[in-house]
Amino acid sequence: MSFLAEPKVIDSEKRDQLDADITLHLWSRTDVQTHTSWGAPIMWDGMFQADLYDLKHETDKSSVALTVFAVGRYLDAYLGAFLNSAEQHFMVGLPVKYYIFTDLPEKVPSLQLGPQRSLEVIRVQGHSRWQDISMTRMKTIADTIESDIRHHSTHVFCMDVDQVFAWRFGSEALSDSVALLHAYYYNSPKEMFTYDRNPKSCAFMLTGDFYYHAAVFGGSCTSVKAIAEACYRGILQDKDSGVEALWHDESHLNKYFWLHRPSKVLSPEYCWDPVLGQRQEIHVTRIRWAPKQYQALRPNV
Repeated sequence: MSFLAEPKVIDSEKRDQLDADITLHLWSRTDVQTHTSWGAPIMWDGMFQADLYDLKHETDKSSVALTVFAVGRYLDAYLGAFLNSAEQHFMVGLPVKYYIFTDLPEKVPSLQLGPQRSLEVIRVQGHSRWQDISMTRMKTIADTIESDIRHHSTHVFCMDVDQVFAWRFGSEALSDSVALLHAYYYNSPKEMFTYDRNPKSCAFMLTGDFYYHAAVFGGSCTSVKAIAEACYRGILQDKDSGVEALWHDESHLNKYFWLHRPSKVLSPEYCWDPVLGQRQEIHVTRIRWAPKQYQALRPNV
């Protein structure tokens, strides 16, 4: 069975002039929410024509940086599968540069890269607490955008390494600022969202729009740098106050997107946990969570 909506016929001479988002079939998915209260699209399979997005971003000469941290035992466990699957499914047809942050650069696996794709390995410090690894990545991302990425790429995606691409993750996901609906909370009542409830934390929230997953976020270089800098400022202020947000950088990310709403939201098909099983509204799985091995891989668990 095909879940793709009937494509709109658009004059070929006008295609390169279009904002591809205006071609979205928002009403083709009546089973899910397809836009936010502030007008941002929520991207689901069947809503978009991939070729229109690809043509638009090729015409605009869009290019994408993908940052990923593979620190300690996470490198051996996940990085190879992450990179090899990204080569098959991530932004195919656009220039892509991978930025691998690791404390073990000599162990980064070799990778046969496609045309217009490159990889840079950057050494970072290891930490005895996995929470510190999680939270310091925001500073590293902001610093690298400023020193390097903004000179070469128009967009940035920041992702966790313990996941695998399984289907197209393409140019339809690009926008000024991009957030991901968490697979465990996308259809839950707001009372269930695990925001930080500690008033002493900069990440403190009583309510919000959605619960976002820090495993995937992105946008323009300017926007992602602003996101990372704001989250890191909140982390430092919390440290000075002697507190730590409930879900670390994810808590601060949710606070940021509450104050600065994203211009595009990705549905949980863009990062799905197979443990949740099959859901009628999840037509495709674009990224699949890898099995978690916290006891074996995290240094202080």
